[in-house]
Amino acid sequence: MKPTVGLIGLGLMGGPMGQNLLRAGFPLTIWNRTRAKADDLVHEGATLAANPREVAAQSDVLITIVSDPPALEEVLFGPPGAKQKSGALDGLRPGSALIDSSTVSPDLACRVARACAERGVDFLDAPVTGGTWGAKKGELVFMVGGRAEVLERVRPVLEAIGKKFFLLGPNGAGQTVKLAMNLLLALQVDALAESLALVTGAGLQPERLIEVLQSSMGRSPLLDVKAPLILKNEFPASFPLRLMHKDVRLALELAREHGITLPAGAAAYATYSAVKDSAHDDPDFSAISRFWTKSAHA
Repeated sequence: MKPTVGLIGLGLMGGPMGQNLLRAGFPLTIWNRTRAKADDLVHEGATLAANPREVAAQSDVLITIVSDPPALEEVLFGPPGAKQKSGALDGLRPGSALIDSSTVSPDLACRVARACAERGVDFLDAPVTGGTWGAKKGELVFMVGGRAEVLERVRPVLEAIGKKFFLLGPNGAGQTVKLAMNLLLALQVDALAESLALVTGAGLQPERLIEVLQSSMGRSPLLDVKAPLILKNEFPASFPLRLMHKDVRLALELAREHGITLPAGAAAYATYSAVKDSAHDDPDFSAISRFWTKSAHA
């Protein structure tokens, strides 16, 4: 028999993950703060729980993928000051496994690992990359912190939603690598936006820069995905700017904890902050180009 799976968080990534788990034949119980986001999965056969604790109680393997550290803490530990225990940690059974695929701090991942160990629950911090297209295709890449034997035990579940699994070290290692990777992506897109602003400001067509980059050392798969959005000034969110802003902040906080200076990261964070604070929509992080567009017309 396939293990029962719980899924908490049905946003841009969690929704497609749930669909792939159902297609693979896993019994699936779900919960999301916004009830309407659960409707499609319920229609496809998932069971909707009343709260995170109820999801956990019905799960051999529980996956969480929520927006930020406060959201994860509330889902796992319950709302602050709540009289009734509704957090997922109170529902998990000894011998079950929790996989957190949110992007949070390594410190929070380690705190969750300790709380799980106290309850006899296995834990992996396993943030993902691959974007919404990877989530829909079931081709996500997992950056995993935890024990190898736990990863092997839950691998059949993860293989329904992912294609590669990197075991990077103890709990917290997955989150550390994810923050480092997203810091690099944030810097790359920021640099691309600046380069396009330079070319455009000098009176040239920005498409010509992209043509040259695609045939040079500047070649990057990121160009295929983000350059067309920037050129068209259209930013449907496959990775919302507000989440990239949060991830760069977490990376800078981690750097400070270890006495590391990240000047480029700090400069990019200031730019992402300016664009986020001025946005009236919820755009993709490639909308960082708005900062340079406004600067060019200032």
